[in-house]
Amino acid sequence: MQERMDHLDESIGLRKLVLYRDAVLTEAGEAPARPTRRASVAAVIRNPWLGTGPSADLSVEQARVGPVLARVLTDRLIASLGGVDEIEAFGKAAVVGAAGEIEHAGALIHTPYFGNLVREFLHGESIICFADTRAEAGETLIVPLWHKTHASTRSHYQTISARVSDAPRADEIVVIAAASTGPRPHPRIGDRTTDPVVTTETLEVVPS
Repeated sequence: MQERMDHLDESIGLRKLVLYRDAVLTEAGEAPARPTRRASVAAVIRNPWLGTGPSADLSVEQARVGPVLARVLTDRLIASLGGVDEIEAFGKAAVVGAAGEIEHAGALIHTPYFGNLVREFLHGESIICFADTRAEAGETLIVPLWHKTHASTRSHYQTISARVSDAPRADEIVVIAAASTGPRPHPRIGDRTTDPVVTTETLEVVPS
């Protein structure tokens, strides 16, 4: 394992990995029917495009770095949540340091070299919801999640907070994959399959 991690450090400039995990045991004074476990894994890497300018081609590094990150992050998500079949919802995010472009954050997660592989590794079908931003080290990012095979299932609309205390440094990017084993506690707001038809014509009172 150490040999593999040393290779990753050299190939993508991986400085650290941070795993966050929680379990919702009670909500509104009652235990949920099925306790949900959630986790996020953050990889802190050097920004491969630092100082390249807004006309730089990002595709070569996308193809090189994206698959490595997809494997590293999903392996740890799966292990932390008890296996891929336990995972029901997923999300992704990236935070670029102050010296990088916001496009550099997007370049690592909005690409088939990352997103398609994360979806495959986690046995998903849905488009992966996301967040990306530029931030100083230690800022918290809210990562949205939804159902990995039925994106319109509202019970699984939820978020998880991700933070790395000393990242991203100005020349770094933090890439995050997150997942949940179930829905929010006590979900009861319906679904698109059970919603009534609501339009301005069907409502008796329309706010103005």
